Amino acid sequence: MFKQVLVPLDGSHLAEAALPAALVLAQKLQIPITLTHVIERDAPRKIHGEPHLANEAEARAYLDQIAARAFPAELRVKCHVHTSAVSDVARSLVEHAGEFGADLIVMCTHGRSGLRGWLFGALAQQVLNLGPTPVLLIHPTESGAAPAFACRRLLVPLDGNPDHERGLAVAVNLAQVCAASLQLLMVVHTVGTLSGQRAATARLLPGTTLALLELKEQQAGAYLQQHLAQLQATGLTATALVSRGEPARVIGQTARRAQADLIVLGTHGKTSLAAFWAGSITPKVVSQPHVPLLLVPVGEAGTGL
Repeated sequence: MFKQVLVPLDGSHLAEAALPAALVLAQKLQIPITLTHVIERDAPRKIHGEPHLANEAEARAYLDQIAARAFPAELRVKCHVHTSAVSDVARSLVEHAGEFGADLIVMCTHGRSGLRGWLFGALAQQVLNLGPTPVLLIHPTESGAAPAFACRRLLVPLDGNPDHERGLAVAVNLAQVCAASLQLLMVVHTVGTLSGQRAATARLLPGTTLALLELKEQQAGAYLQQHLAQLQATGLTATALVSRGEPARVIGQTARRAQADLIVLGTHGKTSLAAFWAGSITPKVVSQPHVPLLLVPVGEAGTGL
């Protein structure tokens, strides 16, 4: 399970939206938090409409103030400023995570226009691509304030790929520590929601495609029931659901109905994270219900989630 949390901060209130989640997890897991700021070379004077931390003295004062204001005295909180200006902030964060032994990075999505514009090609995706550290993404509220965070109901989308079950393993550990319930979910396309080559094949062979999708639904049910039996045998509260439709939409709808506090998703590194984005799944998943998303890297290659 996680042993230390790293929270990158840039001085903005939006970035501080990550703090409640970091606090809850640090308290539940009884682990330390490291607040960090990386001095950026040629940084803008303002970030998200607020003054950008431009020097070591400002950054240290700010992190110390956040540590005193946002966390109780009994919690172990360290502050670190990377004083040598860098142009690659993401790489610096990954290196710091390794240096400090932090195995979870908690970040805000920095905006209300949906996750895609911020994550795709930007800081969080770069962090995921550069290292193996899981990243917890938090949405600010509509006003930009920090949202409350809980870890009572976890939604775990799966696709049958054994590699992606690392996300399930993380979710199980969190559920055990936080006394949370788990809902496993697999989404099987309908003929109408297929895209690309699969949609073209469906037009040519509609009967065959329909039969294959129905078979996949049956296989998904058996796959989830196997995991469900194992989870329930350990005493965890868990349910499983196979649904049909466009995956991102179904995941969002399920998260809302289940009142999920967190979506936990195992995803491959550079190759299939790009594929994940190409299918527009992640931005829809998190922008619809505004549920925090924990991305758990599982490797460098593969397809699916």
